[in-house]
Amino acid sequence: MKLRFPLPCLLAALLAVGLPAQASSVTDPDAPRSLPAEGPVSVQWTDPAQFTEIRQSRNRWEAQRGNWVRELAEHLRKQAAARLPAGERLEVTITDIKRAGDFEPWQGMRTDHVRYMRDLYPPRIALDFTLTGADGGVLAQGSRELTDMAYLHGRARARDNDPLRYDKQLLDDWLRRELGTPAG
Repeated sequence: MKLRFPLPCLLAALLAVGLPAQASSVTDPDAPRSLPAEGPVSVQWTDPAQFTEIRQSRNRWEAQRGNWVRELAEHLRKQAAARLPAGERLEVTITDIKRAGDFEPWQGMRTDHVRYMRDLYPPRIALDFTLTGADGGVLAQGSRELTDMAYLHGRARARDNDPLRYDKQLLDDWLRRELGTPAG
C-alpha cells in the first residue's frame, strides 16, 4: 500500500515540525520598554530595533528572538540593588546592545542559528545612568560605553551555560567599578 500526501500537506507538516513556536521578539512595538517600578533600581531601554545587535546582525530573525533585553535589564536591577546602600537610587537607560558572539551564515544552513563566540565579537552595552543619594542629590551620572575585548579569556562564567553570561559579566564589571562591592 502506497501512501500519497499532497505537496501542500507535506510542506505544512514539515513546517509544523521543523519550526519552533512563534517566539517573542524584542522588537515588538507593543513590548514594554522598562521593568516595572520596584525597589531602588529602575531600568528602561530605548527601541531594541535600533540596537546594534539587530541592525548589524547576520541573522536578524535569530537576533530579535526571545526576551534577552528584559533578561539583561532584570540582571542589572538585581545586581545593582545588592550594591546600593540604603536610600540610594539608580536609574539606568540602556541605549545600545551588541551581544557577545555573532552568527556566521557562511558556516552552513544547519548552523545559521548558532552564535559563535570569537574574540572579534565582544559584548558591548551603552547606557546612561543617574545615581542619587538618600537626600535626593545626584551622586553620579553619565553615559558609559561598556565593552570587554577579553571576554573569552580567564572568566569563571565561561563554563556557565547561560547564553547571556558574557553580557551579564560586562554589566557586573561595570557595577563593581561604579558602585563597589555589594552592600551589607
